[in-house]
Amino acid sequence: MSDETNTTTNNPVLAALSRIHGTVSVVGSMNADYTVTTERLPRPGETVTGDPLRILPGGKSGNQAAAAARIGADTWLFGAVGEDANADFLLGKLGDAGVDTANVLRVEGPSGTTVITVDAHGENTIVYSPGSNAQVSAKYIESMREKLVSSGVLGLCLESPIETVTASARICHEAGVKVLINNSPFMPTLPQELIEFCDILLVNEHEMAQMLDVVEPENDDWSAFDWDQALDQLRELGFEQTIVTLGGDGSVVLDATDVTPIAPVKVTPVDTTGCGDAFMGTVLAGLASGFALRDAAQLASYVSAYAATGLGAQASYGNVVQIMKRFIGR
Repeated sequence: MSDETNTTTNNPVLAALSRIHGTVSVVGSMNADYTVTTERLPRPGETVTGDPLRILPGGKSGNQAAAAARIGADTWLFGAVGEDANADFLLGKLGDAGVDTANVLRVEGPSGTTVITVDAHGENTIVYSPGSNAQVSAKYIESMREKLVSSGVLGLCLESPIETVTASARICHEAGVKVLINNSPFMPTLPQELIEFCDILLVNEHEMAQMLDVVEPENDDWSAFDWDQALDQLRELGFEQTIVTLGGDGSVVLDATDVTPIAPVKVTPVDTTGCGDAFMGTVLAGLASGFALRDAAQLASYVSAYAATGLGAQASYGNVVQIMKRFIGR
């Protein structure tokens, strides 16, 4: 698909945007992203000149919630911000995206932050400082039980304490709420208890290779990779359903006994920061709307591709009208 994509108005994947509904819960992180663009990323010990610093809303969980809300899902975010100016900034931007932050805690100390460098090709490096995200406790999550179990799906990542992530997964799993976990920041071995409470795993290809201890293909060419074997290995780990993202090459959905490649949506990237979170937020919205996992992933390819055409994470996310206009011209 070209940068302008097709010009027809009959796109059944994008048509699914009009059917987004249901409720998404996301437990986790909110960060102020201190972002600077450079011609190229610095090497160790090197100083390069960058463009003016921008402070943008981020945090993996905040991003995922914002992406789901922008395309129409009722989205609740559970987490903590600090007592600094970034707290009001983050909550304000999430509110602008349509995220319900009424249950977010205010705690002492700084809010979460990231320092991000983006090069001319849209690649980035990220340093994460948890701040208030480290104070999202299992006790707090327990107090949110009634709200959590009334949602259609729960989204988790690992920017919160692992005991908090596990408690969130347990509460929702026991209530029959589908749980999707993004193994990021990456842990090579997830706690078995956490795996038992999660229904779907979302990882990129490199994370999957480390989890399964398999050799990555030369030249990053995954077209001949044995996905059936990967499916079997992931099921042995405890995941019946997995999405493996492949960056600009799309993704692969591993669902019970089926392997479904998801074609990429090609764009000229400006900044890939937060694209994975846009993908996950869309999958969450799709699942809450009753979509099959592969259908949610196909829609997520468009939403995350749109995000790659703007700077920042949440700042680059589109609503239904913007995404439709970008890809089908109306």
